[in-house]
Amino acid sequence: MKIATYNVNGVNGHLNVLLKWLEETNPDIVCLQELKAPQDNFPIKAINDAGYNAIWHGQKQWNGVAILARNMAIEEVTRVLPGDGEDVQSRYIEALINGIVIACLYLPNGNPAPGPKLEYKLKWFDRLADRAATLLSLKIPVILVGDYNVMPTELDVYKPEKWANDALFLPQVRKAFKDIVSQGWTDAIRTLYPNEKIYTFWDYFRKAYERDAGLRIDHFLLSPQLAKKLISGGVDRHVRGWEKTSDHAPVWIEIDTK
Repeated sequence: MKIATYNVNGVNGHLNVLLKWLEETNPDIVCLQELKAPQDNFPIKAINDAGYNAIWHGQKQWNGVAILARNMAIEEVTRVLPGDGEDVQSRYIEALINGIVIACLYLPNGNPAPGPKLEYKLKWFDRLADRAATLLSLKIPVILVGDYNVMPTELDVYKPEKWANDALFLPQVRKAFKDIVSQGWTDAIRTLYPNEKIYTFWDYFRKAYERDAGLRIDHFLLSPQLAKKLISGGVDRHVRGWEKTSDHAPVWIEIDTK
């Protein structure tokens, strides 16, 4: 089974890119982030015509997450990350597909830091850690996947020294990610490529893509039940080079579901 994540950076504005990539690669499950579309403006007909069922949690102008599945039913579990009843941002959706819990997330950016946005990010990380621990305790196949807005190590960022004070690379943010992984999760892409520079995001400015000045901020965390079934994975880097595309590239893994 091929599972992908893609921060599409506007599902309607980049719909042609999304559909072209879906047709080219045929992933079985896709997690999308940064829909930037209200709930009633998600392009469900185009997604269905491409062969996918979908659930989504939209929000006007910002945020928004979705899960797509090809020829499989999607059973929604929740569209709220527990722990803060006043949080109205659309950043989390969780579903059961073919016996696997898929948690699609778009973690807050946190900039400018320090400040309230960083505080919100760290609290969101705490809530995610609690949810991750709960899911892990169920001892079932789970994937926590999406845009985490964190580069876990210096290997995951072009010129780390330039990011020392950025909310995506602050020590406390990296520790929050590491603490979740330490619960017993497997960072799929880093496991497959332990010593290689693997980027998933290139800024629109300063020809970052052409210079390969990238970041690895889109991650798959696998529960033990799936970690041992990981076959392969990678980044569809070329999609970032298409016209009118997202500043992220799709990332994917393959797991053995036999």
